Amino acid sequence: MRAAILTDIHGNLPALQKVLAAIADAGPDEVWCLGDVVGYGAQPNECAELVREHCDLCLIGNHDLAVIGKIEVDDFSPAAAEAVVWTQEHASSDTLEFLRGLEPADESRAAALYHASPRDPIWEYVLSLEQARDCIQVQGSRVSLIGHSHVALYFTAPDSEGELPLKEVSGAQADAGRRLDLGRDRWLINPGSVGQPRDGDPRAAWLELETEPWSSTFRRHEYEVDRAAGAIRDVGLPAQLADRLRVGQ
Repeated sequence: MRAAILTDIHGNLPALQKVLAAIADAGPDEVWCLGDVVGYGAQPNECAELVREHCDLCLIGNHDLAVIGKIEVDDFSPAAAEAVVWTQEHASSDTLEFLRGLEPADESRAAALYHASPRDPIWEYVLSLEQARDCIQVQGSRVSLIGHSHVALYFTAPDSEGELPLKEVSGAQADAGRRLDLGRDRWLINPGSVGQPRDGDPRAAWLELETEPWSSTFRRHEYEVDRAAGAIRDVGLPAQLADRLRVGQ
């Protein structure tokens, strides 16, 4: 089975359109979205419609949950909170209904899927080896996929029972084109963000996953950043949300 995994779109329509076009060319059996369809960006309804149309499964992220009023914005940065309020005011009834039907985790697929982490599917940013070790020990499948941090990376450890020593866990940020052989060991993989990359590479990110045999490849694509940034400025959202798109931070 071949799957395409995307996450953290954040209302960035040009980036999503580019990624979906690349996925269509790749021709996977299924497309999975790990959440945060909205927030930050200026085109939440268009993005929600495309995800609903093209993804076989979609999770809900913390920004999505805030937009439908399931979590407060107290822990959000001022710019992120402002974007949540703006999205609440401009989201269509179809977008809100779609988001309300989503969950933050799914363990029914060949790989376990979480918006943020196996320990906390909504909030945890998995960026360190210690965090990865603790998550790998509780994840629902040998191979698991996460989003939320907007950083394309991977962690791996031996597939064994019992306490996992930290020294046996390794990981790294993933460059475009990096291929992983997932045939053995346990893996925790983040595809990187479609619409708000924060790993120094402003290109839109997604992941190709194969299960027979197990492997994955990180993908990046240039898109019309100026169009996405211009849309953010045009609706009066904070300028920093537009500016960061150009640097991937």
